[in-house]
Amino acid sequence: MASNVPVVKQIAWISILPQMVVLGLIGALCYLAGFTNPVFPAVGIYWLLAYVLRATVAGDHRKGMRLVKKHDYAGAIPFFEASYRFFTDKPWVDKYRYVTLLSSSAMDYREMALCNIAFCYSQIGDGLKAKAYYKQVLKGYPNNGLAQTALRMMESVEKSVE
Repeated sequence: MASNVPVVKQIAWISILPQMVVLGLIGALCYLAGFTNPVFPAVGIYWLLAYVLRATVAGDHRKGMRLVKKHDYAGAIPFFEASYRFFTDKPWVDKYRYVTLLSSSAMDYREMALCNIAFCYSQIGDGLKAKAYYKQVLKGYPNNGLAQTALRMMESVEKSVE
């Protein structure tokens, strides 16, 4: 679905290595299952597995993103909060997302959830909550460029109003 909402996807290229191992294991299983050319079924199984993992394990994140793309920012916040809680309760899923979700994201899901919550609050006009969430992002992820940029922008607006 095309959207005029800015979406940032940062890729951790090193994540390709463990994902290739997973793909290789699936290919080996396809070979052992008797496929003469195991590459095509292995790739198909890999993509299906990636889709199912992201739709189930990271389901709240995906639901939130769908709502953001529909400009339903207030509706998206609870899904991002649920995603944040899930990945806080199960940090190993997020830490090893390259294998557990077959995700190549450079940002972990907790970081994404906080950024998305802050963005949603900024879009519904609650600058105080947006600022608080961006600051929370920087406490856990001091090099997060999205939060740094958003806070600088918010502070420049505040200075120009003074």
